[in-house]
Amino acid sequence: MNLENYSIEQLNELQDQVKKQLKIKEQNDINHARAQILEIAQRVGVSVKDLLGNSAPQKVKRVVAVKYRHPTDPTLQWSGRGRQPKWVKSWVESGKKIEDAGI
Repeated sequence: MNLENYSIEQLNELQDQVKKQLKIKEQNDINHARAQILEIAQRVGVSVKDLLGNSAPQKVKRVVAVKYRHPTDPTLQWSGRGRQPKWVKSWVESGKKIEDAGI
């Protein structure tokens, strides 16, 4: 397809048509895949949920190690990430070094 003689307006219209057709084709592919999955599930006698299982990756929440602990109150601790807790701000503002609260 030679597009050299098309105007900008014609090319923009063609681009819009291509985008619309791509969305239609992608949705058709999804629908076809869904139909195949349902057919397989019915053929083997299992639900789609059982067939697919829990294939979605589970987000693992990682615990970050404590890096700083208040010297007189060990329940006050901070990993060194994110906003400084009030006790850390007070500690630093009082002239003490944050490293002195380090573990």
